[in-house]
Amino acid sequence: MGNENVLKTEGGSVLSRVSKFPQLSIAIAFVILFIVMSAATDTFFTPENLINVTRQASTVIIVAIGMTYVLILGGIDLSVGSVACLAGTLSAGFMTKNAIPIPLAIILGLGIGVGIGVISGIMVSQVKIPPFIATLAMMSTARGLSLVYTGGYPITNMPEQALFLGRGYIGKLPVPVLIMLIVLVISWVLLSSTKFGRYIYAIGGNEECSRLSGIKVNRTKIIVYAFCGLMAGISGLLLTMRLASGQPTLGQGMELDAIAACVLGGTSLAGGKGYMLGTIIGCFFMVIMGNGFNILGISSFYQQVLTGIILLVAVSLYQRGGRK
Repeated sequence: MGNENVLKTEGGSVLSRVSKFPQLSIAIAFVILFIVMSAATDTFFTPENLINVTRQASTVIIVAIGMTYVLILGGIDLSVGSVACLAGTLSAGFMTKNAIPIPLAIILGLGIGVGIGVISGIMVSQVKIPPFIATLAMMSTARGLSLVYTGGYPITNMPEQALFLGRGYIGKLPVPVLIMLIVLVISWVLLSSTKFGRYIYAIGGNEECSRLSGIKVNRTKIIVYAFCGLMAGISGLLLTMRLASGQPTLGQGMELDAIAACVLGGTSLAGGKGYMLGTIIGCFFMVIMGNGFNILGISSFYQQVLTGIILLVAVSLYQRGGRK
């Protein structure tokens, strides 16, 4: 009996640590995955492939940053993939079909992302529609608008100067990675070192207490959803410039990847708890897993299965550790 109690105590302690320090657990899993992939193939741990992995992760991280804000707030945004697609296809169309100057086309694309985020925030905060339903409706609307605008066909013949955003380098650093780093630093400081960031945590922890404390809950929600829309727009633009075409199927499944990365990094789906560092590691974990599967010639179908299993295990550990 004594041994059983010790095991239970030790087990509870381990689970509690996983709950308190989820960044550590995903970081350990990330290191193990990195070592396994490096040992399994000679082409994984090469400068060219690592740069490619970082470039792929940059767009996922940008979307996941916005999703982290929304999840900490106690909401969810299922529209980010469709918003990324709409921002990318419209910007590509503005440049090619309407001959709008590149900077203005980019600003308009980002503005569309922000606008859809504002609409989602209003529906959630003012109309009181559940975030799942509100953003699901916006996901369908944004994707439908992309298909209507493109007619279901890619928009090609984009200006060469615009492609620099998705394919260019500054020194040895890819431009998407540089943009991601800038966005990350600003977002990290905003979340961890400002009153606005504390308001987001407070609302996610207890919305009614936050309202009674004088926090403008509705305005904060609208700003956070607008910010998430902006992140989706930036990611969509970078992907569009990298592909050199406005694809009406761009961003499919992006919302699930972003949510998975956030949850793997320890962000709670119940709100009030989230870690930017954990989100970044979660993004790299998923991208490296996909990259390794591709190098090893393993079907992407198995990657989806493994991602689902890892997500279930991670959430189960956090939930159980939290209860203990």
